[in-house]
Amino acid sequence: MALVFPSVSVSFPKVPGKWKNWRYVDFSNKERTFPRVATMCASTSSKSKKIVWIWTENKHVMTAAVERGWNTFIFPSHRQDLALEWSSIALIYPLFIEEGRLIDHDNQRVAAFAEISSPQQLEQFQISEELADKVVVNLLDWQVIPAENIVAAFQGTQKTVLAVSKTQSEAQVFLEALEHGLGGVVMKVEDFGAVLELKGYFDRRREVDSLLNLTKAKITHVQTTGMGDRVCVDICSLMRPGEGLLVGSFARGLFLVHSECLESDYISSRPFRVNAGPVHAYVAVPGGKTSYLSELKSGKEVIVVNQRGMQRTAIVGRVKVETRPLILVEAKVESENESYSILMQNAETVGLVSLLHGEEHQQTAIPVTSLRVGDEVLLLEQGGARHTGIEIEEFIVEK
Repeated sequence: MALVFPSVSVSFPKVPGKWKNWRYVDFSNKERTFPRVATMCASTSSKSKKIVWIWTENKHVMTAAVERGWNTFIFPSHRQDLALEWSSIALIYPLFIEEGRLIDHDNQRVAAFAEISSPQQLEQFQISEELADKVVVNLLDWQVIPAENIVAAFQGTQKTVLAVSKTQSEAQVFLEALEHGLGGVVMKVEDFGAVLELKGYFDRRREVDSLLNLTKAKITHVQTTGMGDRVCVDICSLMRPGEGLLVGSFARGLFLVHSECLESDYISSRPFRVNAGPVHAYVAVPGGKTSYLSELKSGKEVIVVNQRGMQRTAIVGRVKVETRPLILVEAKVESENESYSILMQNAETVGLVSLLHGEEHQQTAIPVTSLRVGDEVLLLEQGGARHTGIEIEEFIVEK
């Protein structure tokens, strides 16, 4: 989160007859200040900060947004009374739409504003508003004008472009288009649930910046078992050597199962696939949660992790459940008595991610068919008690 609060005295637009009962607060002293330009940013990575402004007339939406650190609000020019009312109960920064621009309480332009319905309008707007630092674009039919077009039109300029979005999914498209996305979004909503969903989206993306603390585990037992229904997870991204999904029979210990990105004498590489394990197994998903492999389906999200513990979110494109022979693998962490286990398909293309030793070229996966007692693999230890995938404090025994 980044909040810019330069020192400045505050007064709202002079509207005769409307301000008599307003509780005026003088912020001119140095102990309390109010922003001339307040920019609340949600950071999705260390290199990218996204601005979020809110456009609503619903008090519950306003409250939810302010509680989550978003305090810049857009109002039609005739709703200064609503801006005044909300300013008396919360620290907000109101902007008003007026003649193709957004102005603040001092009648200073903060951003250019345009409603666009065609690519031609977008091109004309780009030229005519060269001097605007920020540009708010309200695409009347954004499916006709793809988000990629907006990003491409302003890429390489110094402009910060925000697109008006009516749902969290729309906002996500604008924030991720062409990898970098727009500079931010304006959420035009009357349902506070959309604000909660957007905050959840940023929270999930923030996880990408944090390294998981993967632990070295030593194989203690390998045993072929019978047949079972195993799950192949095909994601909408390509995985690299050393990457895979966190899977395990117990939520308290998830093994890093390698993708099928490596070349094999037996089958062509499939860098989008992880042969993850049986239907009962847990798999790590965004938000610090787990899901059963049997619950995954197209459109759901999973966490892809590499040997260093770096993680990213990926969308599930397809799930295949087929009956295959299984193998039981058990492991322990040094100095602990607790045992962790995973069942996997007994096949040469299925493997666990091995430890990283320096930067040199090395083996990234050990096939389950080659696993031996004493081999070392990577494991994520966490709380074992779960309710609908959420970690809880509760006594539990799994074996």
